[in-house]
Amino acid sequence: MKKTFFTLLVLCLSMVGMAQATIEPSLQREMSQRGNDEKIRIGIIMQEQSKAADLLAVTNTFATNKERREYVVKTLKQQAKASQADLLRLLEEMQRNGMVDDIRPLWIANAIGCEANAQAINDLAQRSDIKTLYHCENTVLPPKTNNVAVQPNEITRGIAQNILIINADKVWELGYTGEGVIVGHLDTGANYNHHDLQGRMWDGGEEFPHHGYDVYEQNNDPMDTWGHGTHVAGTICGTGAAGTQTGAAPGATLMEVKVFADEPDVESNEFILCEGMQFAMEHGAQVLNMSLGKSGDDVQYRRMMREGCDSMLAAGIVVVSTSGNMGQFQSFIPIPYNAGAPGTCPSPWIHPDQAVNPGGLSSVICVGSTENNDQVSAFSSRGPTTWADIPEYADYPYVAGDATQIGLIKPDVSAPGGNVVSLDWTNIEGYKADLGTSFAAPAVTGTIALMLSKNPDLTPAQIDEILETTAVNPIGYKNNDIGSGRIDALAAILAMDGCGPVANLDYTIENDIVTLTWEGNAESYLVFVDGEEVGSTAEPRFDLELEDGDHELCVAPSECPTQKSCVSLAFVGVGENKLQANVYPNPSAGGFTVECEGMTEVNIYAVDGKLVKQIATANGLCSIDGLSDGIYLLKIATENGTLNQRIVKY
Repeated sequence: MKKTFFTLLVLCLSMVGMAQATIEPSLQREMSQRGNDEKIRIGIIMQEQSKAADLLAVTNTFATNKERREYVVKTLKQQAKASQADLLRLLEEMQRNGMVDDIRPLWIANAIGCEANAQAINDLAQRSDIKTLYHCENTVLPPKTNNVAVQPNEITRGIAQNILIINADKVWELGYTGEGVIVGHLDTGANYNHHDLQGRMWDGGEEFPHHGYDVYEQNNDPMDTWGHGTHVAGTICGTGAAGTQTGAAPGATLMEVKVFADEPDVESNEFILCEGMQFAMEHGAQVLNMSLGKSGDDVQYRRMMREGCDSMLAAGIVVVSTSGNMGQFQSFIPIPYNAGAPGTCPSPWIHPDQAVNPGGLSSVICVGSTENNDQVSAFSSRGPTTWADIPEYADYPYVAGDATQIGLIKPDVSAPGGNVVSLDWTNIEGYKADLGTSFAAPAVTGTIALMLSKNPDLTPAQIDEILETTAVNPIGYKNNDIGSGRIDALAAILAMDGCGPVANLDYTIENDIVTLTWEGNAESYLVFVDGEEVGSTAEPRFDLELEDGDHELCVAPSECPTQKSCVSLAFVGVGENKLQANVYPNPSAGGFTVECEGMTEVNIYAVDGKLVKQIATANGLCSIDGLSDGIYLLKIATENGTLNQRIVKY
């Protein structure tokens, strides 16, 4: 053994005259604080790296995602095998001599993780086939909030509210449930015995009898011992067998990939996450959910996450991840590092609002959290982020206040993340409520499963574009709070056929005639009042005569009549009185002024119908201040009736 090791060591030292590996300062500091025989977890980055753009250029020529995945797996495995073979022989010999332990080679990113003592690290630093050696710390956890979710006294039976909000149930009525789609779930594991997961777990055969793999512990039993993963799994594909329908895609198949220790709150690292990603890719996952991440400016962690996610893009696989729950801690973790990776990796499609400062692509759709009124959750992490500090990418520069260096807008979309009801890991028939971006992301993953069940060969870019352009956005542009808006599963499914909702539906009232106006490119439109079809038009406008009372006015393209855009109106006809109000400025970045003769009171409602503010007035003039960003409905009470006016605060 000693002779063999000596031979390998001589081979290693013979490379001294060539370019040597860089020992990162973080590893140098750690070595100075440890004993010579004490092992340190390190990351070894190989000199030879695949070019994501080259891989993507090849796989974009393939017709199916299956072809893309098989090509990427084969190509990256071949590269890693060829470039790592000699180094792995040395590491295995070092392991036999007690210098190295826990060797974890990767092919999704050409790198090797291990634990090594000082002598091993110094010997490895002499090699020309290694680019970088760095300290790989266990610092990754599923996102936590500083809030405690309110636990209902009795979980409401039926369909969970977050699933209703995104209209997933309406997609099931069209026959799409996610059937046939494999979702890779990287988390703390899942209680696969829960009644709502029965029949939904991946069949891993004799090799993986428990429906997946535990990467952290290196065994085939990914049972959840934390609870986080089971809750997330329920929002992806919970069937409702025990009483509550929690899953956006109740027909999807869940491949469980455990990337955290059995002991709760033990942190993971980028090598374990990348190993989980490559397991999911190799075994046929079509979309990944990663409700986890790490905020901050850790260059090597972020570089590894982007490398892995770039490979996923080439393989035709979307990675859904969270922005994180650091929105209320920006003084400690400021922008552009408030959101966490992998969520901060670029998306597969460049939104037009990003075009002023474009950069490279990756596979990640980053998800923020909204409340049930589609407003951003306070805890949801904020963008933008930047990759300008990582030499391998050097894109998406960010300078605060610079309109041309806006960084990378994140999140990409949002979903309900407040008080989400899903599966209880301690009770195979139970449910619980929790909150956080962790529980918003799986609603997006489930929606993607619905889309892939309709067309399994949608590319990541197509999926991203559809989700972003059909999202409900009260602000109207992609932003660093909710991204392109809260997802709408039904709108996304319908948009796959080229049929989407009209935009900017609005109304005006003059002489008791209500005129609807909107934007769209359909050949014709249907108009509905209170659920009843009242007419059609080829022009993006329609005049209505209404009876006094509350009405819901909707418009939909004729080719997809279920794809309605709606506004609410409390109408009071005033005949010749011609009741009018002047509200200015609207939209406004600050306050509003309301002028209306005979005005007695102004009631301000949020888009969910909640009364926000009530202002009494007697002189026909009213000032409105202190509103959060969003869309509001003003109900202006006068001596002659009530007027409605929508306002936008940005």
